[in-house]
Amino acid sequence: MAFHNAAVDAAIAASLQLLEDIRLAAGDNDFLRMMGIARSSVVCFVIDTTGSMSDDIEEARAVVYEIIDSKKGTQDEPSQYILVPFNDPDFGPMIRTTDAQKMKTEISKLTATGGGDAPEMCLSGLQLALTGAPSSSNIYVFTDATAKDIALKDTIVALIRSTKSTVSFFMTDKSGRRRRSLEAASFNDYKDLALASGGQAIQVSKSQLPQATDIIRDTSTSALVTALQRAMVVGTQETFPFVLDESLKNITIYITGTSLTFTLTNPAGVTQSNSEATGELGTIQTVGNLWRIRLKAQKQSGTWMINIKSSWPYTLKVTGQSTITFIYDFVEKFTGPHSGYAVLTGRPQTGKAATLMLSVIGRKGPSSIIVQEIGLVPVSGPASFTNGTMTDMGNGDILVTVDAVPEGEFVLILKGEDILSNSEYQRQSTTQMSISKVNIQAAVDSSVEPGEAYKLPFSVMTQGTGGTYTINARNDRDFPMNYPKSIILSTGQYANATLTITPSATTESGTDVTLTIEAKSSSGVDSNYAVLRLSVVKKITDFIPPKCEVTSVLADDCPKDVSQCGPFRWELSANFTDGNGTGIESISLNQGNGRFTHTALTASIVQAYYNASCCSQILEIVAVDKVGNVGKCYHSIIRSAGFSAKMLSLPLWLCLLVSIFVARS
Repeated sequence: MAFHNAAVDAAIAASLQLLEDIRLAAGDNDFLRMMGIARSSVVCFVIDTTGSMSDDIEEARAVVYEIIDSKKGTQDEPSQYILVPFNDPDFGPMIRTTDAQKMKTEISKLTATGGGDAPEMCLSGLQLALTGAPSSSNIYVFTDATAKDIALKDTIVALIRSTKSTVSFFMTDKSGRRRRSLEAASFNDYKDLALASGGQAIQVSKSQLPQATDIIRDTSTSALVTALQRAMVVGTQETFPFVLDESLKNITIYITGTSLTFTLTNPAGVTQSNSEATGELGTIQTVGNLWRIRLKAQKQSGTWMINIKSSWPYTLKVTGQSTITFIYDFVEKFTGPHSGYAVLTGRPQTGKAATLMLSVIGRKGPSSIIVQEIGLVPVSGPASFTNGTMTDMGNGDILVTVDAVPEGEFVLILKGEDILSNSEYQRQSTTQMSISKVNIQAAVDSSVEPGEAYKLPFSVMTQGTGGTYTINARNDRDFPMNYPKSIILSTGQYANATLTITPSATTESGTDVTLTIEAKSSSGVDSNYAVLRLSVVKKITDFIPPKCEVTSVLADDCPKDVSQCGPFRWELSANFTDGNGTGIESISLNQGNGRFTHTALTASIVQAYYNASCCSQILEIVAVDKVGNVGKCYHSIIRSAGFSAKMLSLPLWLCLLVSIFVARS
C-alpha cells in the first residue's frame, strides 16, 4: 500500500509539473483554451466572397464591428474570433485570433470578386471552421449560392455531432440572377445541416439581411442555454409546452417556417398571437422565414405554451442565458486493469442501451440544483420522453443509461429543480443524434511525423444486412490517404481494414488533423462514422530544458523589517543557456514586479537582468526553448518563514486553473 501511495503521489506531482510547463510554454490564454475554459463564446464566420456578395459581406462586417465594440470589456466579450472565406474554387485560409482589432482588420480586407454563376465551396469552408473552432461554437455562414461540394454533407454532419457546434445559415437571393439563386434542393441541404446542429436556416432578401443578423447578437453571448428545440417535418398544428425558470435571462423564441400562425401563452394564461408585434408577453420581429420573439424582462418562471399552425415544415427553439446548464458525451464502457468509459467517436448502436456521461452545474455549483429526470426526446413527431436510469458519480457528474432509444433524430433533455429559487428548470441539448446498425472502431495511438506514412487500423461491423459497404475517408488538411473504398460485411462480425495517411514533409510540427471515416450500406439506408484527431509532431530528441545560472544578487540593502522596504531595491543577474542547441524561444518574468530585461535570444548565452523594490521579494524567470522545454530560475530574498501553505488544502490543479482564470478575468 505504501508503494501504491508513493506511486500516486509521484504521478500527481509529475502531472502538475507537466501542466505547469505547458502553461508557461503556451501562455495563460492558450492554456485555458486547451483546458476548455473560456469566459464566453467564440464568434466564427464562414463567408462567401463571390461577386454578388458585396452587400452580405458589408453586413457581416457591420455585425462583427458591433459585437466587438459593444461587448469589449464585458463578460460577453467573445473569447476568440474566427473567419473563413470561401469562393470558387478556393476556400480559406482560416483566420483565428483573440485580438479583436486584428479581426476587424481581417474582415475589412474581404472583397466580393469573381465566382460568376457557379456554385461555391461552402461546405469546404464550413469543414475548416468546424475542425478549427472549439467544440460547442456558434458558426454563422453567409452565402447566396448552392454548394458545389455537396458531397461533403455527410462529413459535415459527422463533424457537427462530434463537436456539438451550432451552425446557422444566412441565405440571400439576389433578384435577376436566376442561375445563381438558391434552389429548393440546396436550401434543404443547408436546412438539414442547420437542423442537425440546432441552428437556424434563414432565407431572406439582401435588403432584409441586417434585420436577420440580430440572431448573431443573441447567440454570441455567454451562458447560452436551450430550453426547448423541436422540428416538424410535416406541417401540422401542435402545442408545445416548455418550462422557464427564474435563472433564465434574455429569453428568445425562434420559429423558422412559412405560412404559419402561432399563439404564445404564459403560466398566468396571458396570450399573444403572431399578429401582435408588441404585446404583453414580448416583441415579435419577422424577417424572411424567421420569427424572433423576445420575451419581456418580467417574472416568467413556470410552464409556457406555444401553439403553432402551419401547412409546411417548421422549427422551434427557445433560448436564454443561465448558469444552470450541462455538458454531455455518449460513452461506451471498456474493461481491463483500469476500466472506465470512453467517448464514442460515432453514433450509438441500434439494439443496445445508450450510455451518456453528463456534468451538471447550478448557479452555485452542482449542489444548488436537483436533477430529477434525464432522457431522450425525438426532435420531430410526438414529444415522447424516454427516461434514463441515473447513477450519481459525484461532483455533478451523472452516468445515464437509456434502454429504449428513440428512432430517428433525438436530443437530450434534462429536468429538475433549482434549489435557490425553488423553481423547476428544463434544458435541452441542441445537436441531433441518431442510432445506427453500423459500428466503426478506430483509435489513434501515437502522433504522426511529417513526411512519414501513418497506418491506422479500423474495424467495421453491422447488425443489419450484410453485404458491400462503401468506405469514405476525409481529412481537413488534404493529406494523401489510402484505404479500401469498400468492405464486405457479415452480420454481427467485424471486418478489419487499414487507412494510411501521409502528412507532407513541410507540415509544421504541432499541426492538428481531423480525420473522418464513414461506412455506408449499398442501399444508403444505414451508415456511421468515426471522427478522429491526429497530431503531426516532428521527432523530438531534445528533452533538456534551458539552464539558468544566477551570477550575482545584490540585496544587502533590503531591511529585515518588510514594512520598511519601500525606499530600497535589489537586483539579480543570470545567464541562460540551451545545452542541446535548439535555441531559446522566449524568456519571460513569471513572478515579480520589477524591471526585467535580457540580451538577444540568438546568443549562445542569454544574459538576464532584474531590478525590483525590496517589497517584491520573490522572482521567477521562465525560459522556453524551441521545442517547448521549460526551464525556470527562482530566487527569493525572504529572510523569515512567512510562507503560507493554506492553498495546498485544495487540489493543486484546481488552484492553478482558478488563479489563472481570476487573474485574466
